[in-house]
Amino acid sequence: MSWSANAQSSGKNVGIGPENRYYPVQNFRDDFQVYDDAVKAYVPYIVEQHADKTALSAYIDLESNRHYVLLISTQQDGYLFINAALKRKLWAGTWQVLSIDSLYRVYRQPELFLTLYGAPGLGDRQLFIGYPKSATQKTVVLRDDNLSLRPREFSDYDSFLSVGLLFLLATHAFLFSLYHRAFLRFYSLRDLLSLRAQEESFLINRPLSSTNILFTINLSFVLAYLILFVQSRNIDVFASRALLLGGHRFVALTGEFFLLSAVAFLFLMGKYVLLEVLGGLYKLQGIINVHFFKILQSSLLFFTGMTLLLAIVAFNGPTLTWSQNSLLIPLIIFYTARLALLYLAIRSMEPIKNLYLFSYLCIVELIPLIIGLRFAL
Repeated sequence: MSWSANAQSSGKNVGIGPENRYYPVQNFRDDFQVYDDAVKAYVPYIVEQHADKTALSAYIDLESNRHYVLLISTQQDGYLFINAALKRKLWAGTWQVLSIDSLYRVYRQPELFLTLYGAPGLGDRQLFIGYPKSATQKTVVLRDDNLSLRPREFSDYDSFLSVGLLFLLATHAFLFSLYHRAFLRFYSLRDLLSLRAQEESFLINRPLSSTNILFTINLSFVLAYLILFVQSRNIDVFASRALLLGGHRFVALTGEFFLLSAVAFLFLMGKYVLLEVLGGLYKLQGIINVHFFKILQSSLLFFTGMTLLLAIVAFNGPTLTWSQNSLLIPLIIFYTARLALLYLAIRSMEPIKNLYLFSYLCIVELIPLIIGLRFAL
């Protein structure tokens, strides 16, 4: 029996890959393409026409095959190319097991273009998406630092993040110059920790004034920058990634920045509307403006400080390994501390039954946090 016939016989009952440890999910035998010089494009592989072709290509859908592995094997020595870049040599008769999750994190694309170069003919190579029968097989985590045959491109992420920092510096300087008193109030840690709110303050009794709106917009810019910063460190902010698939070019990143800023601003304004509605239900209209002011004040202090800290760490330690937990833990601590601060601040203002106050804070603070963490994880 030939080598390719053995591959076909190792079906769902027997398994595929090294020691038949994987169940086949997709076989690319009928999905290969070759480059046709006549039409200057890739066309489906046809045995009668392309038997002498040494480079066979296929599109790999990463987003729909998360948690699976890519299985590659050749009968003779060959080479693996990903998006036209040489990644590794393929040794004859040896299976290469690549984690699709690692490919998804490295390339940050829903689909990759993979090419197997080697001996001519379809029978020389096997390409599968598989699922492990057990967790004993260690997969190869492919890094994007191998030999590449194309010129290395400078990261547009780094350029955008540098320009973004300058943009945030300009917006903060603008607010500091034109709204000096408000700026000092918003960025005062002492004022934030004070439980005696000045309800007659121009920032509290007019929550939708132009001053407050401008500082809310500035907070939206900071949040959008942080999301793109984290995304640039190969950490998925949201599992779906549906909002952040516009591309990695500078113009695309700029568009994503302003889109995220608009979404963040609408969420902040929507939260104020939610506070107004729930305040009316719980008869807490007197503390709504203070509550919203404390939210803006604490968020501006924390997220602006976090932006500066992450930027300093990133630009001084480019080889630092980033993880999702290292970013989630400070966020959880911040929101927990803010919830406690809001409870004390509201409790000191009005004689409210604890049950009402706990219900109110859970709906407007705790439940959105839990939902957000659920989607982030």
